Amino acid sequence: MANFAKPSAPRFSVEVYQNEFLPEGGRDVHAIVTVTSTGGATATRTPADGATAAVVIMVDCSGSMEYPPEKMRGAREATAAAIDTLRDGTSFAVIAGTHSAKEIYPGQGRLATADPVTRAQAKDALRGLTAGGGTAIGTWLRLADGLLRRSPAAIRHGVLLTDGRNEHEDPAVLRATLDACAGSFTCDARGVGTDWEVEEVTGIAGALLGTADIVADPAHLTEDFTLMMEKVMGKEVADVALRLWTPVGVEIQYVKEVSPSVRDLTGRRTEAGPRAGDYPTGAWGDEAREYHVCVRVPAASVGQEMLAARATLIRPGASGEPPATLAQGLVRAVWTDDLAASTAINPHVAHYTGQAELAQAIQQGLQARKLGDVGGATAKLGRAVQLASASGNADTAKLLAKVVDVVDAAAGTVRLKAKVADADEMTLETRSTQTVRVKKN
Repeated sequence: MANFAKPSAPRFSVEVYQNEFLPEGGRDVHAIVTVTSTGGATATRTPADGATAAVVIMVDCSGSMEYPPEKMRGAREATAAAIDTLRDGTSFAVIAGTHSAKEIYPGQGRLATADPVTRAQAKDALRGLTAGGGTAIGTWLRLADGLLRRSPAAIRHGVLLTDGRNEHEDPAVLRATLDACAGSFTCDARGVGTDWEVEEVTGIAGALLGTADIVADPAHLTEDFTLMMEKVMGKEVADVALRLWTPVGVEIQYVKEVSPSVRDLTGRRTEAGPRAGDYPTGAWGDEAREYHVCVRVPAASVGQEMLAARATLIRPGASGEPPATLAQGLVRAVWTDDLAASTAINPHVAHYTGQAELAQAIQQGLQARKLGDVGGATAKLGRAVQLASASGNADTAKLLAKVVDVVDAAAGTVRLKAKVADADEMTLETRSTQTVRVKKN
């Protein structure tokens, strides 16, 4: 483990957990790369620190937000609470989203600077938010992107709230918009009520390296938005990349974030020189995340060993300067004829392999349930219950128990519930990728 960060900056460290031993001819090497950042920003930093962040809040104002009226009222109150949570100096704007996008505050293609006066003005502008029109989310994101690109802030973040499906825009337009916005800003997405599409909301958050969640009861929006904005204010280092360098002959099979949630980064690679590629991780505060790296090495005989990959945390350099190395770790491969050594599975690798399977089992089980495939749904959701129980993922186990009757958690024996509330099913699907960390002995 190495640490290259300057004392005044957040400190990053990398730890690699793996079983480096392979049998003769073995080729696949699995490793969990744990990245930890300490000493970063918090929501209580001095006002000058706010200048490092820019935030745009996108509020769904389509006609359905008025049914029931609590949704629109909750959205106004939650956005006001988020504005109150901004540090002084933070750049911000509010967008009303329908089949078009409109700047509610400050307007004229600008961002305001948070202080007591602008917060009061923004909250006054929120009182004018009314529901009416359709839903074209790509339009909202394009306007947010244009505003955020004008800001020199290191942390550029969006918050998107919707209560419905993206019905007034071709899906291809939204996909193209997400591709264009990726790397420009991160975005947290929230669905309020139960009439929105889980795949759309989670897809937005996934593409823009943010979080996704359901707020089924509008009364809980204020609490959710406040906590969300506190976390945004805690970010200090932006655009961090996990750079993987591999020797000649080594192939990267996949790179996945596995904690705090499962997110496949394999297709997000950008080339970074000979045999090196960068995988985006977004912005960081005080936190830890874990990544599952799988590489395929050339077959070798007993006694040989090699560096299979080098994992380095990279931050872009300021105007013309080279990227800064924050921390790095090494992935090794050693060939042995010791059967016990070569067949042992590292506990971290085993745990997160199980967490990824858990997320997949939930998604496949819910899909089978929607299609009326009782046998398939029972098998997949039963496996999910088994995995959640074995890994100690209590939150997911509780959500599963609202969809199935658990007969034997350890064996994965369940019965589908005859009636399941839409909110319970959508909560399970939305949070299916959230994981728990390895238990400490």
